[in-house]
Amino acid sequence: MAVRMKMTVAYLGTPFHGWQRQLDQRTVQGELEDALGRMLGLPRLVAVGAGRTDAGVHAAGQVAHADLAVRIPSYGMLKALNTYLPPEIRVRQAREVQSSFHARGSACGKVYVYRAAWRGSELPWRGLRTAVVRAPVTWDELEQAVAMLPGRRDMGSFSVPCPELEGHERTLFEARLERRADGLVIRFVGDGFLRYQVRRMVGAVLEVGWGRRGLGELSKLLAEPRPGSSIWTAPARGLTLEKVLYRPLRVTGGPVVDSVLADGERPA
Repeated sequence: MAVRMKMTVAYLGTPFHGWQRQLDQRTVQGELEDALGRMLGLPRLVAVGAGRTDAGVHAAGQVAHADLAVRIPSYGMLKALNTYLPPEIRVRQAREVQSSFHARGSACGKVYVYRAAWRGSELPWRGLRTAVVRAPVTWDELEQAVAMLPGRRDMGSFSVPCPELEGHERTLFEARLERRADGLVIRFVGDGFLRYQVRRMVGAVLEVGWGRRGLGELSKLLAEPRPGSSIWTAPARGLTLEKVLYRPLRVTGGPVVDSVLADGERPA
């Protein structure tokens, strides 16, 4: 009987062509599946991820599951997998779960964080997950733009045309802006995200902050969704999938409560 293992995976996305395995491209899923196969001395196993991340996007808490033919202690699997994986990918946790658990199908939400700075850092490691962008001209309108994003609606304006996608309706529970002396951080919590959605939301609110786009224009993008709308897409380097959520989300009149956890785990 197969044993289903849940893995929490962190990776620096810069050297990879996204999560999903692709022919002739280095991807996170490909590296993870290859490592599982080498660890067990078997042909490549399938690792099902909670979702795709695009080329250059990072993760601190991506989740994947794989079905193994043998039972392996969690610590032993964790140690062995990280031996076979490249240094840009680390499995942070591995444990056996019920066969009904599905990394993608059981997920009820994700937390993404976008980090941006106005100039490159003297500390080289700081820039690995931070995009360099222009500073906003007006913080007030930038803050108002971020506050307009939460809600349940068609988010098509912040994606690209995708014929096989059935719908663009998503719920954004939270968009929280943190202003810093040399940059900003925006935290997004939603039940799911379209391709490029977070980066294009960041791009749209920065355009407002730069004075290139008015709040009325942003309101129209939200009210009259058009996939492929003319929006600047923020660089992938600044985006990190922080957490995948497996418990129902709730809103408490303000930010989504921080006690919403990923499958019962405490926040890092």
